[in-house]
Amino acid sequence: MTLRQEIVGNAMQMVVVSLQPGRTVYCEAGKFLFKTTNVTMETRLGGPSGSGGGQPQPDGSGSGGMGGLLRQAMGTAMQAGQRVLAGESPAFQYFTTRSGEGTVGFAGVLPGEMRALELDGTRAWFAEKDAFVAAESTVDFGIAFQGGRTGRSGGEGFVLEKFTGRGTVIIAGAGNFIDLNPADFGGRVEVDTGCVVAFEEGIRYGVQRVGGLNRQGLMNAVFGGEGLSLATLEGNGRVILQSLTIESLANALRKAQGGDKQGPAGGLFSTNAQ
Repeated sequence: MTLRQEIVGNAMQMVVVSLQPGRTVYCEAGKFLFKTTNVTMETRLGGPSGSGGGQPQPDGSGSGGMGGLLRQAMGTAMQAGQRVLAGESPAFQYFTTRSGEGTVGFAGVLPGEMRALELDGTRAWFAEKDAFVAAESTVDFGIAFQGGRTGRSGGEGFVLEKFTGRGTVIIAGAGNFIDLNPADFGGRVEVDTGCVVAFEEGIRYGVQRVGGLNRQGLMNAVFGGEGLSLATLEGNGRVILQSLTIESLANALRKAQGGDKQGPAGGLFSTNAQ
């Protein structure tokens, strides 16, 4: 059964979940807004995958005894450590109701849209760092490191959130969303690396240099505001992009405060910390 939820609001959306008895949703620490009194809240390290979300019995039953508890503790520690290395919070908050329907509210951290994705177990979803808001406990949360040249060049693409399993996962981004399929545009689209919110498994994500090492290529990099790289998305599947990047929002706020350090040269010579 699909999670009952409603996304409300406009410039800064939030999601209100109607939680049925016996069902559990979890969120990243800092994205909880409110709940009714019949909903219990518990903070744990790690997510549902890798032993992080389970509740072992006091006698170790259902977990392989003491050996199972030890493996569970090690799995939780590794998962939390991986999230810390990726710059994510190591903790999740879990919400459950056992006495009638409960209500829980969640939101992202930037002004923008939210989207509920339905996983059927056949395809994973990947999302930019910090896009995750909340999910059912039947959805596994993981970290995917986009290694090698792509990760180093792509900035936002180095660390991706990965969602597998079955159920509803809710993500958030900045500005407005647009859904597209690269297959409808010749099989490939090129976008600002900061505009990628999420994409289905099967979409190939990469990073390419903006132009060649010639006059026009340097003009694009220096004055175009994109730096030296663009993200590429190829294949047949759903892609979600956002109209506002975190870097552009930070630059606008800095400029409004009289502290713009980017100047007329655009993204290549920006002094912003990444």
